[in-house]
Amino acid sequence: MSSLAYLHPDNVGFPNPELALSEPEGLLAAGGDLTPEWLVEAYALGIFPWFERDEDPIYWWSPAERAVMKPGSMRVTRSLSKRIRNAGFRVSFDCGFDLVIEACARSRAASFGTWITPRMQAAYCELHHCGVAHSVEIWQAEDLVGGLYGVSLGSMFFGESMFSTQADASKIAFYHLDQRLQAWDFTLLDCQMMTPHLASLGVAPMARADFMQLLQHNDLGQTRLGCWQLDNSALMPQERYS
Repeated sequence: MSSLAYLHPDNVGFPNPELALSEPEGLLAAGGDLTPEWLVEAYALGIFPWFERDEDPIYWWSPAERAVMKPGSMRVTRSLSKRIRNAGFRVSFDCGFDLVIEACARSRAASFGTWITPRMQAAYCELHHCGVAHSVEIWQAEDLVGGLYGVSLGSMFFGESMFSTQADASKIAFYHLDQRLQAWDFTLLDCQMMTPHLASLGVAPMARADFMQLLQHNDLGQTRLGCWQLDNSALMPQERYS
């Protein structure tokens, strides 16, 4: 593991992601911190944190293959289209970020054990308060039954996790995110690691080198900061991240 870099929490910065090539799953570095400065720098470079317990070091990853989709190209089956129209769900953006990330953590823990630790939840909630992390919520009456969250920088959205307690609720959240990103001329939706579920939605693998090339053209100055609620000025251009 000679290529693994150890990061001091007071010095924000990462090694070249290409150094992760020697690690099959893209492990690049350990250490650092989960402040907004660290997280924004990481995502701008195509790096994300992933560790299992709060007492563990923060591990940073840049996998050799990314799971990505061009906004507007989600694969919507006939049955899902009917669910989107007729399921009676209510959709919102940024109305319950903390609830969504808590639900994602519970869902992951029940299935696989979770990397969305309390420390990670607090970090992304802070990033949400900075206007950089966003959520999509699916409601049935007053109950949150599905959703997702991720990070928006420039014209790219970096999805983190999704959950569902009702059939197709997470897919419907993904659909509405896809539609929103297309309407705002986003260039890419990154889902990090390929899974059969993501593949069924139209997500496809992309080599790290191609992904990094797209990142180089991602203008962080175009980041839509602030709340993405459907019924307010978030539908118009907002403050720009710099």
